[in-house]
Amino acid sequence: MRGSALSPKGSGVSGLRSAAAVLALTALAACATYHPRPLDLTPHFAASVRNLAVDRRTMPLPQLRTHRFDPAHPLDMTEVAMVAVANNPQLRVARDDVGVARAQAFAAGLLPDPELGVSRDYPTSGPAVTSAFSVSLGYDIRALLLRSAVKDAAEAEARKVNLDLLWKEWQVVSEARLLYVRAVEQARQLRLLRRARTLFARRLRHVQRALRHGDTTLAAESSDLIALQAIEQRIGVTQSGINHTRHALNALLGLAPEADLRLAGLPPLPRLDRRAVIASLPGLADRRPDLLALRAGYAAGQERLREAILAQFPAVTVGIRRSRDNTDVYSSGFSVGISLPIFNRNRGGIAVAKATRRRLYDEFELRLGAAYSGIRQILDDQRLEMHRLRGLRTAASDLRRVVRSAHAAYRAGNLDEQGYVRLAAGLLDRRIEKTALEQQIFEQRVALQTLSGGALPTDKANAR
Repeated sequence: MRGSALSPKGSGVSGLRSAAAVLALTALAACATYHPRPLDLTPHFAASVRNLAVDRRTMPLPQLRTHRFDPAHPLDMTEVAMVAVANNPQLRVARDDVGVARAQAFAAGLLPDPELGVSRDYPTSGPAVTSAFSVSLGYDIRALLLRSAVKDAAEAEARKVNLDLLWKEWQVVSEARLLYVRAVEQARQLRLLRRARTLFARRLRHVQRALRHGDTTLAAESSDLIALQAIEQRIGVTQSGINHTRHALNALLGLAPEADLRLAGLPPLPRLDRRAVIASLPGLADRRPDLLALRAGYAAGQERLREAILAQFPAVTVGIRRSRDNTDVYSSGFSVGISLPIFNRNRGGIAVAKATRRRLYDEFELRLGAAYSGIRQILDDQRLEMHRLRGLRTAASDLRRVVRSAHAAYRAGNLDEQGYVRLAAGLLDRRIEKTALEQQIFEQRVALQTLSGGALPTDKANAR
């Protein structure tokens, strides 16, 4: 009767061996292989911007995707930002993080593998007539129940990492623009300081010549010498700042430290449309990548909580079994394993998931509130700084007319050189102060553009 219902002696063992061998070979054929990749101990930099490939289609902002990139000419602010996005070393690492998140999302979507168990027992004493074996195939049913929540959470995390990358690209664009503004304005300040140095140096030579002839006093020479030394000190500080900015910009762009980067001038400074910026605030959470990333992280937290709640139900494992005892009796059957939710019930996991979701909620609210506050503060700062700038422009314009008249009087012999130099130096001071203020306004505009999530609405008809 057993022979008619079951396989003949030995055929079950050989068949199971064959099946196990086929499964093992199939699994091995599908396995990935390891290939070592040693570290490169030599840093790699681009020697020049001309050696870089900048694909406008990959740019994170519309104004970058539509801007023409021509490294044969001095780069403007937008072109520098494009190079930063294309070649920044930190962005390469962030893009690797995106690859890791995508791989994790792929792994979360895979079906769990069944578990195959094989055992073989050899008798050592007693009335046994053959060896015993057991083959079982089991599957974790709860893994299937949790798969949807796990997969959705991993996909949300992948979206978050991708949006984090976009936000980092925005920040790199912002930093590139800030360094560009700083580099251009520092060069302007240095040119003005050198003009002031030339003016005071010429004045000092004349005073020293007059002192040798007894036509002036030592106090006059000391005053001019102190003024010239103060300008020399300011030139040294400015040159140090230029050097720091140049190296920081080259590092941001992934260029060699010694690479020469030619920069164009700054565009005109248009008047900011304050009302339009304020009107755009309600859509901020739909524009800024960091806020979108926090929303994706919150969605992942929601799915993690759902996963934790599903995990409180009993774990169920089902399987089938084929065995033979050492008296040559074959048997087949099934197994069901159920965990008993008496003590744990995944209460700890649920508590952690709830607390994490609450933190993600509060973090989003904090970041959104900080974004609104930061934008309003910059708008108020812009109003004050633009008022100061208008005053400086008026003062510089008035002083420029006075200096023209003083120069004519000086050439006609109606004004001494000391009086003319004092007026000319005052004009240079106003121009240097105006340049520094314009740099501050430009930097605030760059920060505002990043905080507001897009191009700033401006009135180009009222550009400076």
